[in-house]
Amino acid sequence: MKKILALLVLALVMAGYAQEGNIKPKFQAFSGALLKLKEADKGFHKFSLKVDVAPWAFQAIGEVRVPNGDTEALREALFEGDLYAVLAYIDYPVEVKGEEYQVGLFDIMLFFDDEPTTVRNVKFKLLPPADDDWSKSGLQDAQSSGSLLGKIWNGKYEREITKASADPMDKGKLNAIKRKKAAAAEEAAAMSVSEQKKKRMKDMAEEGKSKKKKKKKASRDEDECDDPSLTPREKKRCLMKKKG
Repeated sequence: MKKILALLVLALVMAGYAQEGNIKPKFQAFSGALLKLKEADKGFHKFSLKVDVAPWAFQAIGEVRVPNGDTEALREALFEGDLYAVLAYIDYPVEVKGEEYQVGLFDIMLFFDDEPTTVRNVKFKLLPPADDDWSKSGLQDAQSSGSLLGKIWNGKYEREITKASADPMDKGKLNAIKRKKAAAAEEAAAMSVSEQKKKRMKDMAEEGKSKKKKKKKASRDEDECDDPSLTPREKKRCLMKKKG
């Protein structure tokens, strides 16, 4: 119940901020090489964009209008690097399994020759591991708040979009992030193994010291009973006393 109330309050607060203009959208560009386009149908291509490297874990689908009636223009633009996507999101990070993901996605636009196209029927789906209930509620809140911002592709945020478009995320950068994370994980695992080895060696050393002390004590006890000044009876009593 408390979690539901917290989500309701969060949604109201975000909506209020959006109405007041306090929430500013952020933008992330993605290379056209990450896009998939289907054959044009009735003047529109169906497209999809899938990214699964933190801080992103989502799939966006939608339809983009064929520019100037040329059904091959967008496909050619993909190969020539003249088509890319710009994601609009509200800063809404969530932590999942020790990594931070942005789930405040609310709109996407495809740019052809650096000009916005006509996009419709956009839908977002969060991917594992950022697809839990909390993340999904963040996505829904962001989409509600984002809709209150009005038209964001008509030049209102041209400066921010241009800046994001200058450095799009591509396959090379995503692979570099993956390699960096894998190297960090291997290093952490190696350190863990090293620490475990050090602990085992320390435990063995402590165990060796303990055995050595016991052996010295036993030897010292036996030496006391071997004192040549003791009579046979005293020696016998000493040994019986040591045994206990």
